[in-house]
Amino acid sequence: MKKTLILIPSRMTATRLPGKPLLKINNLSIISHVFKRAEEANIGQVIVATDDQEILDDVQKNSGKAILTIKNHKTGTDRIFEAYEKLNINNIDYILNLQGDEPDINKDDIINLNNFMINQDAEIGTLAAKIQDDKMLNNKNVVKVVTDKKLAESNFPKALNFTRDNLSAVSQNIYHHIGIYSYKVSALKKFVSLDQTNNEKINKLEQLRALDNKLKINVALAKSSPIGVDTEEDYLAIKKIMEYKNIR
Repeated sequence: MKKTLILIPSRMTATRLPGKPLLKINNLSIISHVFKRAEEANIGQVIVATDDQEILDDVQKNSGKAILTIKNHKTGTDRIFEAYEKLNINNIDYILNLQGDEPDINKDDIINLNNFMINQDAEIGTLAAKIQDDKMLNNKNVVKVVTDKKLAESNFPKALNFTRDNLSAVSQNIYHHIGIYSYKVSALKKFVSLDQTNNEKINKLEQLRALDNKLKINVALAKSSPIGVDTEEDYLAIKKIMEYKNIR
């Protein structure tokens, strides 16, 4: 039976909203909400990888597990790889990198991605959702993914490109990319050994490093688009939704 480890990178120094992992929704921090969603998926052990003692303390206070990493990682993927090596857990087949700023991520989407990875013996996989509002196409904060085939519940097509730009006039099969990745351990080791590409640096999208180096990324259809907390406006929006639904 294949074994998956979920790692959640988290840091306090986000440019647009510093300190966001510890912002509270229903008296629980954003990072601890994400941890609980990951645990509810029940696909493997869940650990937060952080460079900040406050985050580690908060996660542990809320019955979660966390590990300290160095501060100067260029990307979240580099951070989870350090955590994976430090943890030294045997027999891990897949590492799932879950973003620490999407507190309403659907646990069924996490499960679905993990199932696709195992059943298809995929190297790297991620999620995307249908774009419900055309305004998202022009929003630079919304990352879009272009796939080689139309996304459906039953397929796991290949990603052709990731972008913040609006490609609707020249591309088909454009979806809202959701920042969750599953890696076969061998693929993660290869990915972090590669230098950052110019394409990655310019667009601030580390998944472009994989595509630039001919690493295949497959995409599964998500049930919904979670709100990523990048700005104060995002935080207030997701706070209102989750408090209305009384999500804890």
